[in-house]
Amino acid sequence: MAVKWLDDPEDHDYEAAADYLSLISEADAVTATVHALESAQTCERKAKDVLRAARLDLLPATNPRVKTDLAKIDAGKKLSPVLLVRGKVLDGVALQIADGYHRVCASYLTDENTPIPCRLVSWQIPN
Repeated sequence: MAVKWLDDPEDHDYEAAADYLSLISEADAVTATVHALESAQTCERKAKDVLRAARLDLLPATNPRVKTDLAKIDAGKKLSPVLLVRGKVLDGVALQIADGYHRVCASYLTDENTPIPCRLVSWQIPN
């Protein structure tokens, strides 16, 4: 079954992204980066490419959150697009899945070539 997607991320996705990003960066950079995610255009990336760029392992179908998302896919419910912060390969910094890791994994388990709607920005560093 094909994965269906909402047109825009849900409001709570941005809050979740800020919570995660606050673990790896300073508050001013997190705030600016989340604002950039809110206004970014949606693009599509394949599930397999998102996981590779983020250097993350595929979570199994038995993971409770992945299992929930797989059930939504099977029921034809729409998933929220994922929020991504671009890495820097020359600096050894991986892509960050700021929100949506479980949705990426569920999509991959459905088909690794699933096009995932994403909001993708670079880190915003205020002066």
